[in-house]
Amino acid sequence: MRYGVMIVNFGDGTDPSTLLGWARYAEDRGFGFAMTSDHVAVTPDVAEQYEAPFYDPFATLAWLAGQTSRIELGTTVTVLPYRHPLLTARMAANIDRFSGGRLIMGVGVSWPRQEFAALGVPFAERGAITDEYLDIVIRAWREEKISAHGRYVSFDDVATGPLPVRPPPVWVGGASPAAIRRAARFGDAWHPLNLRLDWLREKGLPALRAAAEAAGRPVPDFAPRLPLRITDSALGEDRLLGQGTLDQIRSDIEALDGLGATHVLFDTYPGSPAEFRPPAQEQRILDLLAERVLGF
Repeated sequence: MRYGVMIVNFGDGTDPSTLLGWARYAEDRGFGFAMTSDHVAVTPDVAEQYEAPFYDPFATLAWLAGQTSRIELGTTVTVLPYRHPLLTARMAANIDRFSGGRLIMGVGVSWPRQEFAALGVPFAERGAITDEYLDIVIRAWREEKISAHGRYVSFDDVATGPLPVRPPPVWVGGASPAAIRRAARFGDAWHPLNLRLDWLREKGLPALRAAAEAAGRPVPDFAPRLPLRITDSALGEDRLLGQGTLDQIRSDIEALDGLGATHVLFDTYPGSPAEFRPPAQEQRILDLLAERVLGF
């Protein structure tokens, strides 16, 4: 398995120096990839979890591509309905070019109703929009010119070039039945969040395999994002993967390896602006994880 870290590209105190510090920390510490998250409008429902300022993931990754040389860079996740798919395809392909083929494209539908309203995007149709846009983005990375005539966009013989060094791997976020079907249909990897081991074994991964068979595609890789929380005392059996004592988290990593995970993204953000920690504190948590659990 390869291990990655989430770059906190939002919140009080976040600025270009902290973003660069995150990328250099990840590369120097030996992690394999680093990912940013995505919101366009910090509406009140977004601000309950993610405080402004919120740095744009594409601009941030384009800049960090020139400041790093080894690690892969990605999004966890790009909210596809927020941008025209030709723009998304072009920006992602440019970053892949700038980085020498190091972009991972995490995609999802997101959840803040107020943000969708602010951007004029119909919330109830976000799944259908994502499916249509994702098909266009993937084709735009592989063909010099494409055409599309869908429910939401229509165009003929459009080039967005340059093509990427490689079509960026698509990691499809979400754990709903629709998200799992989307991962099976379009994804190079399934990238779910907030997981419990029993659910993964009994429902999540079997559903992914069944959806891939129905789509006539190989089963996507499994690349979960874990909200990392290290505790002194053991947590109960209903805990999320990535939360608990170092021994519990070590057991989680071993279990994920046994389930075939190819990548694991560690997210140190506590989930609330009130609990926001400076990067140095979050990186000490990752140091402890790397030394005591991951072995590097």
